[in-house]
Amino acid sequence: MATYKIGYFVGSLAKASINRTLSQALVRLAPEKLEFTEIPIGDLPLYSYDYDADFPPQARALKDGIEASDGILFISPEYNRSIPGALKNAIDWGSRPWGTNSFARKPTGIIGASPGSIGTAVMQSSMRSVLSFLDAPQLNAPEVYLQFDADAFGLDGEVRNESTEAFLRHYMDEYCAFVERVLAANAPGHIGDQDPETSK
Repeated sequence: MATYKIGYFVGSLAKASINRTLSQALVRLAPEKLEFTEIPIGDLPLYSYDYDADFPPQARALKDGIEASDGILFISPEYNRSIPGALKNAIDWGSRPWGTNSFARKPTGIIGASPGSIGTAVMQSSMRSVLSFLDAPQLNAPEVYLQFDADAFGLDGEVRNESTEAFLRHYMDEYCAFVERVLAANAPGHIGDQDPETSK
């Protein structure tokens, strides 16, 4: 069975982040063929093009983590109706220097939890604009705007609510299938990549 390496970002730096709890639940519920590695963002300096000639070690490690991944999953809260600053900073690092965008053609998923009733809908809309510019294919459906219920989750990612568990498992199954489709479409020799003159 083929396995796929998934790098994931947790958009909150808080130790008790509900999105970190959500990330643990998603890893538990994902198909076995997905292998997960968190890509840390907390130690990155603020991005500036002054660094482009010589990236700091934290930024090189971030780009290496993205490039070693077959797919990327963003698990994030919503801050002031948008992407948390630490996560946006990490995305900026990953896309630079110009011409070395590490996110290009990586299948991505966006999911997040919030205490509020709209979940992280506005953050996800902002993120979709950013990822479209970065040429990163996105799983568009199903969408998950999760209003977090602390009683439904254990600290180790256990999901105690059956309907929530089923919904998140379905999301991860769909994300896995999406990763497979994108990677197959991007594989060398795929008909979409062939020169029309040589493929007649």
